[in-house]
Amino acid sequence: MSDAPILSVENLSVSFGSHVAVQDLSFDIRAGETLALVGESGSGKSATALAVIRLIEREGGRIKQGTIRLGQDDPVDVHLLDDKQLSNVRGNRISMIFQEPMTSLNPVMRIGEQVAEVLRRHQNLSRAKAIAAAEKALDQVRIPEPKRRLSQYPHELSGGLRQRVMIAMALACRPEVLIADEPTTALDVTTQAEVLALLKSLQAELGMAVLFITHDMGVVAEVANRALVLRNGVTEETAPVAQLFDAPQSDYARMLMAATPKLGQGVIRTAVPEQEPVLSVKGLSKAFHSGGGFFSRSTHFQAVNNVCLDIRPGETLGLVGESGCGKSTLSRTLMRLIEPDQGSVVINGRDIVDMNSEELRKQRSNIQMIFQDPYASLNPRMKVRDLITEPAYLHSGLGPTERSELAAELLVKVTLEPEAAELFAHQFSGGQRQRLCIARALSVSPKVIVADEAVSALDVSTASRVTALMQQLQDELGIAFLFISHDIAIVERVSHRIAVMYKGEIVETGPTEQVLRAPQHAYTKKLLSAVPAPVPMAAR
Repeated sequence: MSDAPILSVENLSVSFGSHVAVQDLSFDIRAGETLALVGESGSGKSATALAVIRLIEREGGRIKQGTIRLGQDDPVDVHLLDDKQLSNVRGNRISMIFQEPMTSLNPVMRIGEQVAEVLRRHQNLSRAKAIAAAEKALDQVRIPEPKRRLSQYPHELSGGLRQRVMIAMALACRPEVLIADEPTTALDVTTQAEVLALLKSLQAELGMAVLFITHDMGVVAEVANRALVLRNGVTEETAPVAQLFDAPQSDYARMLMAATPKLGQGVIRTAVPEQEPVLSVKGLSKAFHSGGGFFSRSTHFQAVNNVCLDIRPGETLGLVGESGCGKSTLSRTLMRLIEPDQGSVVINGRDIVDMNSEELRKQRSNIQMIFQDPYASLNPRMKVRDLITEPAYLHSGLGPTERSELAAELLVKVTLEPEAAELFAHQFSGGQRQRLCIARALSVSPKVIVADEAVSALDVSTASRVTALMQQLQDELGIAFLFISHDIAIVERVSHRIAVMYKGEIVETGPTEQVLRAPQHAYTKKLLSAVPAPVPMAAR
């Protein structure tokens, strides 16, 4: 096989209007090689990926200069292809796993049809053969009950399962180059380990070149041969992964390494004083039923089963477990966004399960939620000023001047500029959008915040700042957090206690140090063993 690179990018510059997002970027990736592109939110990682696959124009950007060549012996100049030529290349020779699956999947198409569409388009399969191949593709990325998933819609799957559907679609045609833009962001550690192993297996089998974009340095250590560190669209450092971890040359790379959370090195938070819980959940259960039809049987799925938990003022309870275990269903049931089948949810001394809609609306100022997918939870037609102050407006009737002042204050709290109040959600990176969601939750000074993967879309340094902000607000205001995350190293950093969820049930709970140092349940031990360590494979 030729030693020439499969993907070669030279002097690439990308702009959005007058803003230069990427400046003079060059890199090569050879067969079987993985190049990790790392950097903070807004550093130009996703802009680079979109430019390489020529989707940047659809996002309002353009390639100012540079070349993008795909292939070894007879390379294709991707930067010169027209729309028809690009359509034949995308998905077939070069494919991409996107960062936010809910915005990438068609909400009105069944999962099976969406995966089959890729196969029919590029491999000319009949519908029946494409559906059969789609089922195999879902099984290949470890989606449970793949046949049942074919008839489901994206909103019926958890965030982690939606991400695995995206991976199945990207790999369906076995491309020469795979661009993976935060492909494991929404995945729990055990599923992440399986998916990373799957990607490495397929890469070895196909000789596939991978451009892997991530903010998780543990994942970089796990999968990459080389890493390119970006900052404000400019290359800070390019090095083999072992060299980057052992002796980073740039100050920025050293800062990224220092901000990476490492399991077992977190400062254990001291227990909060004994007092009445601000959130008390007893015997909470939720099942989902489908009535079936002429061709299908009715099904019963117990998503949450007899869950009991307490959180005291000023306390953070970390909730961990695999995708599909019921974490997000539990969080929405606590908010009564999903109606529970049985049990009680007592917030600030009052059970919200039996409240009517008017009583519930008033009580919601006491409990707010930060959702997993920031883009799906932000209204694209509203300016940031109105987005982040909407809860306060609904509960307190703020005037325009008061809303503007509150918006500026909230933006500063989440490390964004006050001028961002006049922008729209699509003008921000994924990590910045998540900070907007956090600002919105803080707008009514709630007693409880349910944070469902609140930092999953953030790079390590931003996640560190945001979790530090949460702790600061907790110390100042006594806010209680239910912190749902698949990143156990971050859970260790922020939580006083940890609850482990498996198949809808809480199987273990206790002080953070006790659960992480001496886990009792076999499932907890499995979770901890799957946490990726920020140490290159060669050094382990």
